[in-house]
Amino acid sequence: AQQPGMTGQVKEDILSRFGELGVFVNEGCLHFKPYLLREKEFISTSEEFNYFSIEQEYKKISLQEGSLAFTFCQIPIVYKKGGNETIEILYKNGEIDKSDGMRIDEHTSNQIFERRSNIEQLTVNINSSILK
Repeated sequence: AQQPGMTGQVKEDILSRFGELGVFVNEGCLHFKPYLLREKEFISTSEEFNYFSIEQEYKKISLQEGSLAFTFCQIPIVYKKGGNETIEILYKNGEIDKSDGMRIDEHTSNQIFERRSNIEQLTVNINSSILK
């Protein structure tokens, strides 16, 4: 028997939304290019973001004003309006890797895609001048 799945329209809507959020895969690497993102989508007051982790644990993240959160492959991604375009990778052991630019290397990207990651959260700092 065939398992129920997402309809073509639902898949298209999800892919469109990731396009609006600026999440792209190019040559096996995760890229963030949120050029279609509107400034009004960022929160104006502190809020909590709730999600289920890869391990199916219910988790919360406290978001500050000027941020936006979503999940990709069950990894929370927090966009923050800021000056320089950087990505911070927070690992489950508390370590943080910081990189300039809006791209994650292929090895780390594959860990995210395969949902076998030891990554707790990604924080992507966005130059506000690109927002609509």
